[in-house]
Amino acid sequence: HGPAGALQVVAKTFRMDGGKDGAGHGACKELKKTLDFDTGRRAITLYRLEHHNNTYRVRATDARLETMKRGFYTIMSAQFFSSLADNALFVAAVQLLRGTQSPEWQQAALVPMFALFYVVLAPFVGAYADSKPKGRVMLMSNFIKVGGCLMMLFGSHPLMAYAIVGLGAAAYSPAKYGILTELLPASQLVKANGWIEGLTIASIILGVLLGGQLVGPMASSWLLSFDFPLNSTGINTPSEAAISVLIFIYLLAAWFNTHIPLTGVEMRCMPKRLSTLLPDFWRCNMRLWRDKLGQISLAATTLIWGVAGNLRFIVLAWASVALGYSVTQASALQGVVAIGMAVGAVVASLRMRLEDGPRVITLGIVMGLLIIMLIFISNVWVAAPFLILLGALGGFLVVPMNALLQHRGHNLMGAGRSIAVQNFNEQACILLLGAGYSLSTGLGLPTFAAITGFGVIIAGFMWLI
Repeated sequence: HGPAGALQVVAKTFRMDGGKDGAGHGACKELKKTLDFDTGRRAITLYRLEHHNNTYRVRATDARLETMKRGFYTIMSAQFFSSLADNALFVAAVQLLRGTQSPEWQQAALVPMFALFYVVLAPFVGAYADSKPKGRVMLMSNFIKVGGCLMMLFGSHPLMAYAIVGLGAAAYSPAKYGILTELLPASQLVKANGWIEGLTIASIILGVLLGGQLVGPMASSWLLSFDFPLNSTGINTPSEAAISVLIFIYLLAAWFNTHIPLTGVEMRCMPKRLSTLLPDFWRCNMRLWRDKLGQISLAATTLIWGVAGNLRFIVLAWASVALGYSVTQASALQGVVAIGMAVGAVVASLRMRLEDGPRVITLGIVMGLLIIMLIFISNVWVAAPFLILLGALGGFLVVPMNALLQHRGHNLMGAGRSIAVQNFNEQACILLLGAGYSLSTGLGLPTFAAITGFGVIIAGFMWLI
């Protein structure tokens, strides 16, 4: 009668004859088949036969927990280095455009260009992530990011090359978040998201600081001093030197991807005609929007990440106008926002439960109002704690909402597809808000006026939610 009955048969058989004939061996095989069938290859308990003093015992160990820990820490390491390079690359790309005297709207357009493939490929990347081991998908995605860096180094327009890096990130995200639901039970998703988001935010802090320092005069002069005999690299500017370093960080993340264990979850095959994914994706999208908890969590995370994505450039633009900061100096303030997000994410992972998500949504209105107040600050000692508070609100709000959305999506349609739907909505928000901000600066709207409009939109939509 299931695993317990099979276990009883094995124990009795081995006590009687020590498993020296075919009966004991057959019973052991039957135990393994029964466990795999009844638990869908997700068995928590591993039964091990031990021989001591002519007596056979069956010992149970929590095999899934051991696999979960090893896999989770490897995923965190891969995510850290990939995100570290992503955020440092944004700073390097801004400096690359400034170094070529590109207009400010092109610098602002980096954010929506990164989001472009998230939106365009959303119907396909989720199904692709569900069709292959997610560690392999993450590995491929990091190599795409390396390709975007090489394009940026060797003549392609920075906006086009940065969009290719966004393509790699678009493929990476469903696998990164989807594998959590394969490794962990629902009760641990909030804590796991807290760790993932906290580590991601730590990589943002270190990434923007790393990018700022790599394009700064000290580190860039040291990097550019390297001379390879009989070989000209064509790397002549601080931003190009920084991008060269970041390629190796992406390769380190790819190495961690090769060590992510298989979860044993059954793969869902990609359809032969990719066009059939479009109505499937639309149905998944509408299913989440029509689900009561899915609607609230999806709307909230969409706006939160829309804000967070565009704050990366808004802080740079604000620091340049209000404080007269260079890219290297302003990148430190980006790190300050990320510190606040890390604190908020960790606090949320410790204090919030899956069902608490909808109760914190009013914090989103406060976030929009704080963005507007940013235009009245002109002192760095006031700006630093203010930006920490702004980031903390976002981090505290996004962790329970992300966990709730992943839980509902996993139950409704599968991990990869639900994360792709989430990415589509979040990155569409980043794309629209970023395109609006870039258009406003291109039309000559002052930076402070653009920031005010941005904050009003966020507060208004959060109030509607």
